[in-house]
Amino acid sequence: MSITRDMVATYRNPGQVFTRLSAMGQREDRALFWLIAACGLTFVGQWPKISREAFLNGQDFTESLTGPLMAWVFFAPLIFYILAGLLHLIVRIVGGKGKSYGARLALFWGFFASVPLLLLYGLTEGLAPGSGVAIVGALWIVAFVWFLFSGLKVAYWTGPLASASRGA
Repeated sequence: MSITRDMVATYRNPGQVFTRLSAMGQREDRALFWLIAACGLTFVGQWPKISREAFLNGQDFTESLTGPLMAWVFFAPLIFYILAGLLHLIVRIVGGKGKSYGARLALFWGFFASVPLLLLYGLTEGLAPGSGVAIVGALWIVAFVWFLFSGLKVAYWTGPLASASRGA
């Protein structure tokens, strides 16, 4: 299935999509791609807000992009890897039977699949600031947490990655 179809299918049944993705085996290159793509798209999603603020404050747009660029493209992937490691430890403490790759896959795919809502959030924040921003932000948080926990359930309890870990 194509990546865009997988993203759309994740909104309908995240556990099923995650089971299919984890059945492909441990592919760090794929997980890293999803993380970098999600961070890059999140950076792009902030452009409307940055543009609006730069215009209102009389600043140069390109200069206003440097901080978010550094944050999302260089530092966020490192932070996500640290979060995935902590998530793996927490899930193992509560009884999960999977490998650390499962936590990375669940976190990175959950973030990547929820990026369309982040893009909508950035657009709303830049073009129509107000109560709509909070609603779209809440939708993104709910979707991300839903995708993450669905992925962790498959990775550590019910899916192919958990089964492979039990056999080892």
